[in-house]
Amino acid sequence: MSDPKLQEKIIDALKTVQDPDLHKDIVSLGFVKNLSIDGGSVKFDVELTTPACPVKEQLRTECETKVQAIDGVEKVDVNMTAVVRSTEHSQPVLTGVKNIIAVASGKGGVGKSTVSTNLAIALSLTGARVGLMDADIYGPSIPQMLGIPISSPKVGSENKFFPHEKFGLKVVSAAFLTKQGQPLMLRGPMLGGIIQQFLQNVEWGELDYLVIDLPPGTGDVQLTLTQKAPISGAVVVTTPQEVSLIDADKGVKMFQQVKVPLLGIVENMSYFVCDGCNKKHHIFRQGGGKKLADTFNIPLLGEIPIIESIAEGGDSGIPVIMADPGSPASLAYKDLAGKVAAQLSINQANSGEKVSSSFELAWSTEGETDAK
Repeated sequence: MSDPKLQEKIIDALKTVQDPDLHKDIVSLGFVKNLSIDGGSVKFDVELTTPACPVKEQLRTECETKVQAIDGVEKVDVNMTAVVRSTEHSQPVLTGVKNIIAVASGKGGVGKSTVSTNLAIALSLTGARVGLMDADIYGPSIPQMLGIPISSPKVGSENKFFPHEKFGLKVVSAAFLTKQGQPLMLRGPMLGGIIQQFLQNVEWGELDYLVIDLPPGTGDVQLTLTQKAPISGAVVVTTPQEVSLIDADKGVKMFQQVKVPLLGIVENMSYFVCDGCNKKHHIFRQGGGKKLADTFNIPLLGEIPIIESIAEGGDSGIPVIMADPGSPASLAYKDLAGKVAAQLSINQANSGEKVSSSFELAWSTEGETDAK
């Protein structure tokens, strides 16, 4: 049998490891699972709230270091896992989707759809199950950005249809409702009908995150979605200059009025780094995104640079995060995904959602297991 005092020392050591976002230790959060001790070898899982956790490796290193420092411990094996928590809601739509992220902008031309696409892929690359809804009815550009040919979706039972799939994403777009190159001409009430179709008649399956690319502005589609869909949080995209910030300000206020939590601000086209000088050039002024975030006391989630491969990726159908994963923009999108996922977890914790506090341990020594 293993030494009970050693078990206690390991638990006490892990109680000093804090999740920097949730501000609680990983034991009381219920993150530590399946602890086993075999002589001087210690194994356990750390089950996070998202595979996109931006501090995953930091937590692993801290766990290893603190347990390794205990007398009698010779080897430490920490297995980092994740189970995405659901944002609680009572609406009878998208019941298989754990979290819905709305990506919005106050005006067009700020790169909102590009941010939506690369954010969704970045979340998927962490191992999460992700969908992307192109709700920009009049300007649906997601199929082009993902290289998906315009074709009608497959229809299943009860007239429900299946999303297209690309780069690990499940994708629905208003573009699939028309022929290639044809405009979608609709009056206001018809817009709501399309959104209802996307919410109720799509076989999304089980998803950890559904990213919704909203149209620019604060009109019918935005209001329909915020009223009909259980949106977990919103991301507002802006560029640094004042003319963009004025409209982004309205977008933030819209979400506040309809009681949708703000996850934060993304400043797109933030700066350009030239090949020769390796210096950041702020073409559209500097600090606008941070100023907006500070005004509303919400996080600045990221600053995305201007690089040629972003535009190339959108035109070629291979987003930059897939075409050039080591580029500054791709790294910025991966960082953005981690911060968005972390903010969702923070909001869930702050809203009173109970995270399991039971500390499930499976003690095993030389083939014997005692459950405690």
